[in-house]
Amino acid sequence: MNLDFGVVWARWPELLMGLGGTLFLALSGMVLALMIGVLGVAVRRSGNRIGSALVIAFVELIRNTPFLVQIFFIFFALPLAGVRLNPTVTAIIALGVNGGAYAIEIIRGGVESIPKGQTEAGLALGLRPGEIFRRIILKPALRAVFPSLSSQFILLTLTTSIATSISAYELTSVAQRIDGDTFRSFEVYFTITAMYLALSWFIMSLFAVITRTVFTYPTR
Repeated sequence: MNLDFGVVWARWPELLMGLGGTLFLALSGMVLALMIGVLGVAVRRSGNRIGSALVIAFVELIRNTPFLVQIFFIFFALPLAGVRLNPTVTAIIALGVNGGAYAIEIIRGGVESIPKGQTEAGLALGLRPGEIFRRIILKPALRAVFPSLSSQFILLTLTTSIATSISAYELTSVAQRIDGDTFRSFEVYFTITAMYLALSWFIMSLFAVITRTVFTYPTR
């Protein structure tokens, strides 16, 4: 087998642009997932039975259906109801919704690990439940589960490759185009494998910085 990585190097700017698209989808999906996760936990703790039941149903629905089906539903089925979204927006929403379902359960585990005495102390200070959740419970809970949340978000980053199925602009879609032009499948996919690995390392390093700057403080 004669390898020629020159054809990949010639298209390197396109691959870098695709990597930028992947990073944009991943970070946007993470932000949306974190918002959904925090909101879902807040609703579950609110004491509203209907809201709590809806959150539980949402989590079960998303966690027990394939991501590919979810993104197809948003992109192909919602237009029948008059909701039309471009591939990039569809990918971000699908990633956020999928990641949010897992984030709800991860964050909920962290919240439930906080001693009840802290909630009682907040009530004794005259704080309302919402204020107790924001000021006393949320940050220690996120600190406790941040490693698990980070792993889930790295998995979410790699899941962006599925967005190529709806022609979203990201690294895998660019690689497919280059492969179709050059017929150098090994060289192209070997290269993007290394790029995905480097991206995962970059995001892990970013999360490590966040851990040191945001979640490092005395526990007592």
